[in-house]
Amino acid sequence: MSATSMGTSGGSVVTFHLHRYAGRGAMRHMAFDRPVLRRTGGLLFWRLLGTGRGPSTTLGADLRRWALLAVWRDEQAAEEFLARSPIPGRWRREAVETWHVRLAPMASRGRWNGVEPFVPVTGGPGDEPHRGPVAVLTRASIRPSRLPAFYRSAPAVDRSLRAQGGCLASVGLGEWPVARQATFSLWRDAAAVRAFAYAGRAHREVVARVRAHDWYSEELFARFVPYASEGTWDGRDPLRDSPADR
Repeated sequence: MSATSMGTSGGSVVTFHLHRYAGRGAMRHMAFDRPVLRRTGGLLFWRLLGTGRGPSTTLGADLRRWALLAVWRDEQAAEEFLARSPIPGRWRREAVETWHVRLAPMASRGRWNGVEPFVPVTGGPGDEPHRGPVAVLTRASIRPSRLPAFYRSAPAVDRSLRAQGGCLASVGLGEWPVARQATFSLWRDAAAVRAFAYAGRAHREVVARVRAHDWYSEELFARFVPYASEGTWDGRDPLRDSPADR
C-alpha cells in the first residue's frame, strides 16, 4: 500500500488494517503481536481489535476477522512496517482477505485510554476542503451499570446505519468483548455522515440518552480523509467499488 500524491506532512499518519483468516485460531495473534508492535519504530499509538459479524455493530464476535488501528510518526514509518514487519508478512501468507487504508485526520475529540491519538495534519488531505469519502471512528468505554441500556439501544442504531445509502461499509470493533466498543465506517461524503448523525431518529435518541444518563466513562469521535486503500473488504474495496457497480 503505497501513498498517493495526497500524502501528509506536519502530522501523524493513521492506518487501519482489516484481515480475515480461514479459522478461529487466528485469535492467538492478538497475544503474539503485542510485543512486536511495542518494539516497532515510529509507531505512536496502536490497538489490536476484534470485530463484529458482518457490518453489524451489535453484540456478536467474528473470531476469524481482526483489525489493527495504528498511528505512525510519518509515511516512512508506516511503509517500513508494511515492508519489513513479520505481522503484515503473516497477513500476506495466511489471511484469506485483507484490506488496508491510510487515513488523514480531519477532526478528533475525546480520548482513548486517556490519550488523544489523532492529530489533524497540516498540508495534507485532512487539512483541505474535502468533498469525497469520509472515514469515521467512534469509541467508548461503557459504564458497567449502563451496559444493558447500551445494548438494548444498539439494534435500532445498527438498522439505521445499514439503511443509510451513503454508508459504504461499517464494522463493529472491540478491545474488550463487551465494555470497550468502537465502530469504523466509510461514507460517501461528509453530508452522508451528517444525515445519519442528525436526521436519523434512532441515532439522535441514543445520543440524547447517552448524555442524559452518562453512559460512557470515556469516548472519542474522529473523522478522516481515507486514501491509499488496498485489498478487499467482503470481496470489494468500498472506496473504489460502490454496491451499484457490483
